[in-house]
Amino acid sequence: TDGNEKARTKSGIGSWVYGEELFQSSAFWWSPDSKKIAYYRFDESNVIDYPLQVKQLALQSDTYTEPYPKAGKPNPIVDVFVYDVATKKSTRMDIRDGKPFTNDSVGHYVYGISWTPDSSELLMHRTNRKQNSMEYVAANPNTGTLRLIFREDWPASWTENSPQIRWLKDGKRFILRSERNGFHNFYLYDVSGKLIATITNLQAEVATIVRLEEDKNVMYYMARDGDNHMKMQLHRVGLDGKGEVRMTDPAFNHTVSLSPDGSEFVDVIQTHNSPPATRVVKADGTVLLKIATSDITAFTDQGYQPAEVFPYKSIDGIETCWGTISYPSHFDPKKKYPLLVLVYGGPATSSVSETFAAPSSTCDLGFIVAAFDGRNSSGRGKRLLDQLYLHLGGPEIDDQAAGVMVLRERPYVDGNRIGIYGTSYGGFASAMCLLRYPDVFTAASASSAVTAWNHYDSIYTERYMWLPEENADGYKFGSAMTYAKDKKGRLLIYYGTADDNVHPNNSMQLISALQRAGKSFEVQVGPDQGHSGVNFDRMMEFFYDAFGIR
Repeated sequence: TDGNEKARTKSGIGSWVYGEELFQSSAFWWSPDSKKIAYYRFDESNVIDYPLQVKQLALQSDTYTEPYPKAGKPNPIVDVFVYDVATKKSTRMDIRDGKPFTNDSVGHYVYGISWTPDSSELLMHRTNRKQNSMEYVAANPNTGTLRLIFREDWPASWTENSPQIRWLKDGKRFILRSERNGFHNFYLYDVSGKLIATITNLQAEVATIVRLEEDKNVMYYMARDGDNHMKMQLHRVGLDGKGEVRMTDPAFNHTVSLSPDGSEFVDVIQTHNSPPATRVVKADGTVLLKIATSDITAFTDQGYQPAEVFPYKSIDGIETCWGTISYPSHFDPKKKYPLLVLVYGGPATSSVSETFAAPSSTCDLGFIVAAFDGRNSSGRGKRLLDQLYLHLGGPEIDDQAAGVMVLRERPYVDGNRIGIYGTSYGGFASAMCLLRYPDVFTAASASSAVTAWNHYDSIYTERYMWLPEENADGYKFGSAMTYAKDKKGRLLIYYGTADDNVHPNNSMQLISALQRAGKSFEVQVGPDQGHSGVNFDRMMEFFYDAFGIR
């Protein structure tokens, strides 16, 4: 009851940045026995407010203000309390081990809060501000004392904030998915913090647990160890790490459903250019029954062909990247087509997959459409992603350009008409591609784009870029404004006036820099719109005009 609007303290209510970046959808948690309730307390007295003008379509507009910690600026001070229903007393959990709230304290961020099944302890993740050390701890709800269960460190960049945890039925053991060897693998722990077993030790990424058969000491899981990292495979292994076996054909991507006794499974196989087929397969890999195959006669009769997936080299010639390209129906390789690139491009995200897919509908507007997964892509291990650390706007942008350079060598790709578009991080990537590679990209549509990382929130930005004062060169390099003078092609900027995520000042800064550089551009505004993209038809009109299509 000590929340105070004037002092900017609040209990049982989340801070915006925790919901956005740490996925905290709740700020209080009942114990399973309903005798206690844990809750957040935030002190936002030092957090700088960001006001937005809202209701701009009304006769009289209003303002919406949110404490928004931008990169390098003061964060909310977090505490966790437990209220005892019977005694009506709250106990503060010692989430920083008696130490002050600093950037270095593991306990700068606290999240992922839950109770043990027997209500005896409160479990939580905590990290330092740099997010390269993460601890999973248990708190005594009666005394507030904490004990360590496990710790993850990755000094080269950042740790995974919320690794997968799967509790066993006894409530005393859990399976952790950790990146500690450079790839996601599974480890068996008990709640005391003892590592019982390394269950998997692949030089490839494990994905999800399909089934646990605790009575048989067996786990089934999916891993990215097919012919490439996009082809998911079913594995079986003992919880002691013994008896590891891959049960599926690495030439395909698999979606599986196990029989109750695990002796058989329904297996849907496909790749980017082979449509889904469904089979029943024995655990030893023997195909028992072919249930269904996809009939794509009508698809091909209409002139369509599946999206193509291809490898290419990163701009430094070292790493293998992946791209996908879609063609119009009745594609004529003797003609030249403008190329549109759809991009997101943020760390640990992907746009290319080994699932059969129809070409983008945008193709039949007269375009070839492509997407690229560079060194930002997920599913390929932590060391690849480390190349982005302190350098957002660098490797992931370079590899978009490298993909285009490969495709424009094809005779049917018009290298003088290359467009790119995206929203949010994709808006940032679109603007940066046009500005950093003015001789590769000829037009870009950038929606709700971060244009400089000191404009974005602390938790996301600092995870990849650290503090502006500690990485001044990286922040300057990753700013679209740095390259405004280099603009050659056509640029469409879109922002929503009520965007409380990527604030309108991102677009305003870029607009101002382009004006000072004497560059022309287009702007579309979404009155009272939040984090959103430009109207698709308007965007296509922009590309038609940029490419001289009538």
